[in-house]
Amino acid sequence: MREKTDAAPAHTPCGDVPNSNQDDVLTAVEETAEENGPPTDPVCGMQVNVTEHTPRSQFGGEDYVFCSAKCHETFDTDPYFYASGNAKRIKQVAHADATYTCPMHPEIIRDEPGSCPICGMALEPVGVVPNGPNEELVDFTRRLIVSLICAVPLLVLTMGPMVGLPVRSLFGERLAIYIEFVLASPVVLWAALPFFERGVQSIRTLNFNMWTLITLGVCAAYGYSVVATFVPGLFPDRFQMDGGHVPVYFEAAAVIIALIFAGQVLELRARERTGDAIRALLDLAPKSARRILDDGSEYDAPLENVLEGDRLRVRPGERVPVDGIVIDGRSAVDESMITGEPVAVEKTAGDPVTGGTLNKNGSLVMEARRVGSETTLAQIVDMVSSAQRSKASIQGLADTVASYFVPVVIAVAVIAFFVWLAVGPSPAFIFAMISAVSVLIIACPCALGLATPMSIMTATGRGAQAGVLVKDAGALESLASVDVLVVDKTGTLTEGRPKLTNVISLSRHSKDTILKLVATLEKGSEHPLAEAIVQGAEDAKLTLETMINFEAMTGKGVAGKVTGREVALGNDAMMEALQIDLSAARPVADGLRQEGKTAMFVAIEAEFAGIVAVADPIKANAAEAIRALHEQGLTIVMATGDNETTANAAAAQLGIDQVNAGVLPADKKQLVDDLKSQGKRVAMAGDGVNDAPALAAADVGIAMGTGADVAVESAGITLLKGDLSGIVRARKLARGTLRNIKQNLFFAFAYNTAGIPIAAGVLYPLTGSLLSPMIAAAAMSLSSVSVITNALRLRTIKL
Repeated sequence: MREKTDAAPAHTPCGDVPNSNQDDVLTAVEETAEENGPPTDPVCGMQVNVTEHTPRSQFGGEDYVFCSAKCHETFDTDPYFYASGNAKRIKQVAHADATYTCPMHPEIIRDEPGSCPICGMALEPVGVVPNGPNEELVDFTRRLIVSLICAVPLLVLTMGPMVGLPVRSLFGERLAIYIEFVLASPVVLWAALPFFERGVQSIRTLNFNMWTLITLGVCAAYGYSVVATFVPGLFPDRFQMDGGHVPVYFEAAAVIIALIFAGQVLELRARERTGDAIRALLDLAPKSARRILDDGSEYDAPLENVLEGDRLRVRPGERVPVDGIVIDGRSAVDESMITGEPVAVEKTAGDPVTGGTLNKNGSLVMEARRVGSETTLAQIVDMVSSAQRSKASIQGLADTVASYFVPVVIAVAVIAFFVWLAVGPSPAFIFAMISAVSVLIIACPCALGLATPMSIMTATGRGAQAGVLVKDAGALESLASVDVLVVDKTGTLTEGRPKLTNVISLSRHSKDTILKLVATLEKGSEHPLAEAIVQGAEDAKLTLETMINFEAMTGKGVAGKVTGREVALGNDAMMEALQIDLSAARPVADGLRQEGKTAMFVAIEAEFAGIVAVADPIKANAAEAIRALHEQGLTIVMATGDNETTANAAAAQLGIDQVNAGVLPADKKQLVDDLKSQGKRVAMAGDGVNDAPALAAADVGIAMGTGADVAVESAGITLLKGDLSGIVRARKLARGTLRNIKQNLFFAFAYNTAGIPIAAGVLYPLTGSLLSPMIAAAAMSLSSVSVITNALRLRTIKL
């Protein structure tokens, strides 16, 4: 609500309104309400019932009232924004509520988290990951704890006698079975419900997977055991042990659930970390922007309130808030998050600036051109989010096996039931039911829950010892089969920090003299390469002199007087302005540029003196790593934001197969997508914010640990030391891990598969008996032991 008051201050928060004026303000508001109806809150748009306790503020000579203290506080953070009616405009373009999709089946879209109706995987958020705890992870962790509390004593009670513990004899067989029932029931009847929901859904949609197998097996084991516990008389005498009790499978049902929960919690924790990449990207944008009003006053406005056309000040050391154009000032801006290049770019009036980039030394006034979801940073966030959702889980391997295994098991169980019903001894129905249930019980491999997590946990520990950190289990599966490696140049193949490489004297002045003079000159410069030159002089142990009359010439170079001598450092245009002939120097400079170096001319007392060159040196072991990767059959592709000359120079030294220069973040991602569309399995290695979309889009992203946090969070694998040869070690680890997981899946199914025909009764004509429950229990135990033992072999893999 607005009411004109001629004597109002520029901005007076509600709590600061003088008592003598409150009645006047209230009267004005009430009079307006009588004429125009109830006033509206400028923040939320609700109508306000004005009383003497109603929060109010004044801004620009107008009165505003609010429905609550919260809206009042929000208004006070940015009165210009809300008073001008822009809040309504923002609401019209606000983002929709979060939606969720399945990484395996992107056609599944839901408004809230849950499980995929097709494969049962947890749905992942589309776009920005919501803050706050992962509700599914919290719930599954709680269910895991309950399962373990029940399963551990249950295992001790049932398996203790096998290792000499007389725990069962302490209670007696009948009481022990009742204790098993009490311990297993919370696990099966409460903890396992999410798994049963997935299993029922898979049966309903005929998309058989791991959950189908778990649901059938656990329900069969528990249901059979409950009947055997409370109605043992239904079973023929041959099934009864001494004392009249029938063997039960409570421990199998509970342990299966506990193991599966352990694997699910590990997977959910890994999936939750993928959201860290999005949050790290969002953290690159400042939380506020310094808005300049028409009267020249300035204040910090929330970033989400910045509008197209706003004038904003970017002070030294601050990040540019949104995309726009410089309208005043001069500074060097670090744009490495976009280009990947470490050299800052000079910005003056008319130059574009990008939100999230870092302003170095000078102060800039800019005009906002693209805000909110239109900024380059927001588009990078969207690309990373979209690419992450496209990744498949390594659990798909188990589901693939289960999709064939489950129908066979069900078919065998049904056939066994009807065969026994038709030809079995009396009571035929009981024999038929026991045979069918036995098939389902023995077919459920409790080791399935361990097959993947045990290998992953062991492999990640071994990788950490070798400087290879694995965040995404699926990355190991993908890395084992990649055939193309896309690498960034700066920070991946090179050190990522410009260094002085050459000081060439083409005059009577010595190299040390030239270096001392230009380093003294660059002490007062904001030029992006100044630091490398000064550091080069310090490394050469040269003592710098004093300098006066420093002048920076935009687009040319710098000049000044050092120890009484006029010194200039710059490009061709700088030398032409000083009327200096470069005919003898150009071939030397061109040769340096062909080597990927930045060459700058030096003039002393208006005479040409020499050349200094700066470059980003290639890492010492990069060439050796590239050769090793070639030997493994990989094609190496360079994608860099640097210029073509510099990129080709680096590629020639390293033997890289393909070069793509001058590419932006979207271009790198497009390159990865194009290679994948050609049927290639692509790995991407990078270290910068500009690499994040491509890292997330690749089949596997590999981040240099010395790079940006965003790159590390976007990648499935991080090389701790930023060492390119780590990719060779990571690939060996990936191949070994995938091979180990396949072996584990074999062990998880092998014993059980072998027991299925026995459980169905094929040996009955020869032996006169059905499968012993102890044999079924032993099969499940052996599969688990085999999986654990095999997974632990990864600790000794040679990398």
